[in-house]
Amino acid sequence: MKAITAQSPASFEAAMQELEGIVQTLESGGTLLEDSLQAYERGIGLLAYCQSTLGQAEQKIRILDNGSLREFASPTGSEGEAS
Repeated sequence: MKAITAQSPASFEAAMQELEGIVQTLESGGTLLEDSLQAYERGIGLLAYCQSTLGQAEQKIRILDNGSLREFASPTGSEGEAS
């Protein structure tokens, strides 16, 4: 298994891609215990990074949307409306 580094990911998308790779590696079960523990530790760090990034994005949306989040409106207007 390749070495797991402690550096921050380049982006949210890069973190998600790396996290998916770690999950696949751990699910395959073909790694040594020490490598699995290192991968798990890196995965926890990536998860925290992703959660933080999403939280920041949500906060920015709240600010831009005057403090509240709303459901997206249907692109065709009201549902069930006859055409």
